[in-house]
Amino acid sequence: MESKSAASNFIKTIMMDDLKEGRVTSIKTRFPPEPNGYLHIGHARAITINFELADEFGGKTNLRFDDTNPVKEDVEFVKSIQEDIKWLGFEWDGLHFASDYFEEMYNRALVLIRKGLAYVDDQSADAIRETRGTLTQPGTESPFRNRTAEENLDLFIRMRAGEFKDGERVLRAKIDMASPNINMRDPVIFRISHTHHHNTGDKWCIYPMYAYAHPLEDSIEGVTHSLCSLEFEDQRPFYDWVIRETEMPHVSRQYEFGKLKIAGTIMGKRYIKRLVETGVLDGWNDPRVFTISGMRRRGFTPEGIKSFIREAGVSKSNGTVDPRMLEHFIREDLKLKAPRTMGVLKPLKVVITNYPEGQVEMLDAEVNAEVPEMGMRKIPFSREIYIEQDDFMENPVPKYHRLFPGNEVRLKHAYFIKCEEVVKDEAGNVVELRCTYDPETKSGTGFTGRKVKGTIHWVEATTAIPVEFRLYDQLVAEKTDEEEEEEGGDDLLSGINPKSLEIVQGFIDPGIKDVQPEDRFQFFRHGYFCVDSQNSTPDKPVFNLTVSLKSSFSV
Repeated sequence: MESKSAASNFIKTIMMDDLKEGRVTSIKTRFPPEPNGYLHIGHARAITINFELADEFGGKTNLRFDDTNPVKEDVEFVKSIQEDIKWLGFEWDGLHFASDYFEEMYNRALVLIRKGLAYVDDQSADAIRETRGTLTQPGTESPFRNRTAEENLDLFIRMRAGEFKDGERVLRAKIDMASPNINMRDPVIFRISHTHHHNTGDKWCIYPMYAYAHPLEDSIEGVTHSLCSLEFEDQRPFYDWVIRETEMPHVSRQYEFGKLKIAGTIMGKRYIKRLVETGVLDGWNDPRVFTISGMRRRGFTPEGIKSFIREAGVSKSNGTVDPRMLEHFIREDLKLKAPRTMGVLKPLKVVITNYPEGQVEMLDAEVNAEVPEMGMRKIPFSREIYIEQDDFMENPVPKYHRLFPGNEVRLKHAYFIKCEEVVKDEAGNVVELRCTYDPETKSGTGFTGRKVKGTIHWVEATTAIPVEFRLYDQLVAEKTDEEEEEEGGDDLLSGINPKSLEIVQGFIDPGIKDVQPEDRFQFFRHGYFCVDSQNSTPDKPVFNLTVSLKSSFSV
C-alpha cells in the first residue's frame, strides 16, 4: 500500500518494529474525543495520524467517544465530531462509547478493591487536592486509606446504588502517596454525579475518571498503539498500572507525540466557548478559529488540511507553526480545483461613453487557465461596469500602472479602456469614471498595436449580482503556548484583533449566481473565496475569504 505519510516518524518506526518482532500481529488505533465541544486543527492532526498510520499497515481505527463526564457532554458534539471526521475523508472501523463499558469498568474496580488496591475516601475534593503534595513534597495519606476490602466493597456498591450525594465519597486507587509522579498518588478513579447521561440516561450515578477509563477502553477494544498528546506522558505509568492491576487480558501501549498549534488563533475549547458566549465569534464554526467546522466554513479543503498535517510531521515535542504554512497547502489544493471568476469588493462605477447603449456582449473566459479541461465560460460586457476603487488613483504615485486620468489599461478578458473624466459628489469623493474603449483591442483577437502595463478586473453593472464579502485576518496577536494557557477573561478579549473580520458589499459575475453553500472560487486578483454555509441566501450570497492569492511562506 502506498504511504500517504511518506516521511518516517518515531511512531511509524515503533509500529514497524512491533510487527517485525512479533509483539503485535496487526495494528489497531483509535481516535477518542470527549464530546464536550467541536474539534479543531489539533484534533484533525490526531485523526489523520491515527487513521493513516493504521491504514498504512493494513490495520484498523476505531472512533470512540470518551463520554465519562456527563456534565459537559452533549449529543450535539457527538454528531458534529462524526461529521468532521467524515468530511476529512476517514471512515472508522468501529463506533464506540466509553459509556458502553461502564459495567466492565465497575467490575474492574471491584477487582482492585478485592486486591486491596482501591479504597473509598470520604474526604472532600479540596481536601484530596490539598493532601496530594507537590513536585518536591510527598502527599499525605487519607485517614480512610486503610479501610478493609470488605468495607470498601460495601461502600462502593452503595455509591452505585445512589445512597450518597455528589462529592460525598470517591473511589481512589491505592498506589503510593510518596511517588515522585503525582499521577500515582492515589488518583481518584470513580466519583458520584447524579447527572443524566446522553447515552446511558439515569442508569449510573457514579462515573469513572478519564485516566482510569481510557486504558480499560483501549484494552477492551484491542487497541495496540494508543496515541495521545505529550501532556499525557506523565499519565503513562498509571495507564500501565490500570491495565496490569485490573488484570485485563489485552495489554495496550500508550505513545505520546507533541502538539502542533497555529500562531495567531485560539484553539482551547474553554476560550472558544467564552468568545462565542460574548459574541466575539458567531459560533464554534466561525471562520476565524481553526475548528474543523470553522475551516470548512471558511473554504479550506480536507486534502489541503491533510497535506499540511503530513508536511508538519510527527515529533516528540510541542510546536507552533505560522498559519501561512497551512494557507499554503490550501492554496496549492484550490488552484487546480477552483473556477476563476471576477468579483469587485469595493465597487467604482465606470461608464464607457463610446460603447453602444443597450448592447450586451458575451465574452470568452477560461474557467481555470491552469486546467484547460475545465473549459470556457461566457461573461457579459456593456457600456457600464464596476471596477475596484483601488484600481483608480486620481493623482497616481510613481510606478502606478492601473487607471488614472489619461491612462489606458486592459480590462481582463475584454478591451483597453482610457480614463477621460472623473465624476465626484458634493463632498469631493470620486463616484464615477467616464472612459472610452478601443474596439480593436478585444482579448483573444491577437491585437499587437500597442501595449499597456496594467490589467484590472471588473463586472458588468446591469447584470452584476450584489454579494457580501467577509475578509478575515488573524484573530489574535501571536503568542506562545504558555501565554495562551494563562489567558484570563479580560486579557482574552483585549487580545482580539479588531480587524480580524471586515465586511464589504460588492458584486460578482452573474455567471455564478446559482452558487451553493461551500462552493469555492478564485476571484481574480483577490484570492480564494467560499460561499458561506450559514448566512448566505439565494437572494444575497455571502462569500468568505479562504486565502489570498499569494504568500511569502515557502516549504
